[in-house]
Amino acid sequence: MENSNIGIIGCGAMGSALAKGMIKRGGIDPASLYLFDLNKERQEQLAEELKAVSSDGYNELASECRFIFIAVKPQDTEGLLYSIKPSIKAEQIIISIAAGITIKYIESCLSSGAKVIRLMPNTPCLIGEGTIVISIGDDVAEEEFNIVENLLKPLGLTIRIPEKLMDAVTGLSGTGPAYVFLFIETMIDAGVSVGIRRDVVSKMVIQNVIGSAMMLRENEKHPAELRNIVTSPAGTTAAAMHVLEETGFRSSLLKAVIEATKRSGELRRG
Repeated sequence: MENSNIGIIGCGAMGSALAKGMIKRGGIDPASLYLFDLNKERQEQLAEELKAVSSDGYNELASECRFIFIAVKPQDTEGLLYSIKPSIKAEQIIISIAAGITIKYIESCLSSGAKVIRLMPNTPCLIGEGTIVISIGDDVAEEEFNIVENLLKPLGLTIRIPEKLMDAVTGLSGTGPAYVFLFIETMIDAGVSVGIRRDVVSKMVIQNVIGSAMMLRENEKHPAELRNIVTSPAGTTAAAMHVLEETGFRSSLLKAVIEATKRSGELRRG
């Protein structure tokens, strides 16, 4: 197979984010991106929006694409892999974003020597500000990994890790945007409760989060250092920090990440 076509099976939130990021941020030729989803309406809408190719079935996509992204629910992965197995050639690369599904398990559903890469992206990939964590199977060459990583780099930060850490990555980074969105939502509600208009407070809170994150990235200081700069003795911030500590803000977030990590482990196969 000489082509470098890309196929995405599953056009839900994450599959759509990957497709949109690759075309809108990565400059991928829409004609080289093939889409398939059991929900035909969703598939057709995304294909029309991106001017990508709408595939008739798994096997058409598998026969046309060198890089095949599996973006379906974990419980649907096994059946899908067995369905496309007859169409997969030795040079094709299977790239899975299914939480909890190991490289070993994916390999067991395909022919011997299958090239498998496992990803844990998150939804900010849609705007080129995501985090994409990558683990590779034993049969993936370094050159092949580099090609896939370059496909993903326009979507955000790429980080390669040992697969044994993927459950933790899922609980922290894959789920991470939800923690941030809940924090922002709560801050906005708090602003409204103290008398600020919702449209005004929304802009303030979002900018607070963006600005604070950029300070961390540019200064490379520990978050506690930057927090202490804001916290004057007996001031408003000190009073607020006391309440957050007293009501378990830190411990609740720790427990949430640990619980999400455990849940990823429960989904694991392989």
